[in-house]
Amino acid sequence: MEITLDTKVGEIVRNNFSSARIFEANKIDFCCGGNISLIEAAEKNGVDTGKLLKELNRAMQKEDRDSNYIESLSLAGLCDYIIQTHHTYVNDAMPFLQQNLQKLCDVHGENHPELFEVQASFTDAANNLAAHMRKEELILFPHIRQLEKCRLEGGVRPANIGLASSAISQMEAEHLAEGERFMNLSEITKNYEFPKDGCNTFTVTYKTLEEFENDLHRHIHLENNVLFPKSIHLEKLMVDHT
Repeated sequence: MEITLDTKVGEIVRNNFSSARIFEANKIDFCCGGNISLIEAAEKNGVDTGKLLKELNRAMQKEDRDSNYIESLSLAGLCDYIIQTHHTYVNDAMPFLQQNLQKLCDVHGENHPELFEVQASFTDAANNLAAHMRKEELILFPHIRQLEKCRLEGGVRPANIGLASSAISQMEAEHLAEGERFMNLSEITKNYEFPKDGCNTFTVTYKTLEEFENDLHRHIHLENNVLFPKSIHLEKLMVDHT
């Protein structure tokens, strides 16, 4: 893929996820903010466009088998992949982080009052993400699977045609809220830098929080930049041909 300044950020990452590291290094949001051109993103963040373009084109020369695999999946397969890979990770990591953050507040809260803000913010994130994923698993993803099945096999058009577009708008808004929340968490923790007086629990918790944020970025990218556009396109095709 040859990248130009007009190429969308999300499209670049969709074609080769290794480019995400370059965007992150330049503080460019590729998941929630992936729907803008490279030049818009660079100017917004004060990044040298020539240098950025050169780095990205160099990265794109290397094949990314994982991105190729994601592109090869059916919509149903991609829904399953997101649930099995990212929803499972979030559900497993949240109780661990909540438990550890409570311990840190109990033991280190007096010397590190920022821990209470971190704990409160992550608790809100955990509650919102749990509800968000339930809506995807119970409403949006089944609808996407139904759309694809109807398109491939024929049959009666889903009665709730149009649900994908409206539900996806809500999901994207919720993604943006959580993306901003974790950006704030990163600032509070100074990019998850654990203090010199921190114990092993401090170290493990902050490392896991950073891992959680990185996973969330990829999770949101797969939905905002891959699954959602394909689903909206499919639903529009079905509406236009009826």
